[in-house]
Amino acid sequence: MKLFAPLAIAALAAAVASPASAQFQKPEDAVKYRQSALFVMAQHFGRIGAMANGRVPFDAKVATENAEIVADMAKLPWAGFAPGTDKVGNTKAKGEIWTEQAKFKESADKLQAESVKLVAAAKTNNLDNLKAAFQSTAGTCKACHDAYRNQ
Repeated sequence: MKLFAPLAIAALAAAVASPASAQFQKPEDAVKYRQSALFVMAQHFGRIGAMANGRVPFDAKVATENAEIVADMAKLPWAGFAPGTDKVGNTKAKGEIWTEQAKFKESADKLQAESVKLVAAAKTNNLDNLKAAFQSTAGTCKACHDAYRNQ
């Protein structure tokens, strides 16, 4: 029984990693994919931040549209952190992404959960709700960047 758990975990990890690495022809494609997904997400998140910080007028419809894009994009970049992409191309990714995979996945999962809350807050048509959700989501982004991104 003690041997079964590690083997099951290893098999699960291989099953999860195989489709991700199989979807990219070259490691450089995976890096480009993840960077592109994160770039698009950041652009739309920044538009929400401009409203939350009072740089542009609050518009619930625009906030909701951008939050929905953020939530969709938050699901995508993680496949691009496939094995063999840690030293490829121009990347700010720290090696800890690959040595602390469980913690990195927790960060990805937290971002996805917070982005869903951001959509819900935007849909309330209440700037204070949007501000609170924006700050929470931004904190999640910052925590991950602090741990896993070279500046």
